[in-house]
Amino acid sequence: MNTIKKNLSLTLISFLFFGISCNSQPKPVGTNNDQAAKETKYKVTFIELGSVRCIPCQQMQPIMKSVEEKYATQVKVVFHDVWTEAGAPYAQKYGIEAIPTQVFLDENGQEYFRHVGFFPEEELVKVLQQKGVK
Repeated sequence: MNTIKKNLSLTLISFLFFGISCNSQPKPVGTNNDQAAKETKYKVTFIELGSVRCIPCQQMQPIMKSVEEKYATQVKVVFHDVWTEAGAPYAQKYGIEAIPTQVFLDENGQEYFRHVGFFPEEELVKVLQQKGVK
């Protein structure tokens, strides 16, 4: 009987660790709360509203990373996973109907452009250039 309980306990613990490891998700770009980033005055804030579990949203991740690297001092990149409890309020705030949705804010926080769906980097950069990003 003790052996059965021990085996059952080990099995449950294994499932627990397996469940935790399968549920972990990579941290998307644009979620770093670095103090220097908070103090920087950006020309554009690029907000990506999507989910790490959505295929078109996953395709946007390298584009977001590229924009963040190329225009680090001019563009703030923000990602909200709207399929999570923490990200869901942003879906309502920005009134999105589909993901991914990209919202672009000027330096005063006013929305000046919005796009729904996968957004190729070349086209996205044209939107950034509208506000003087070079």
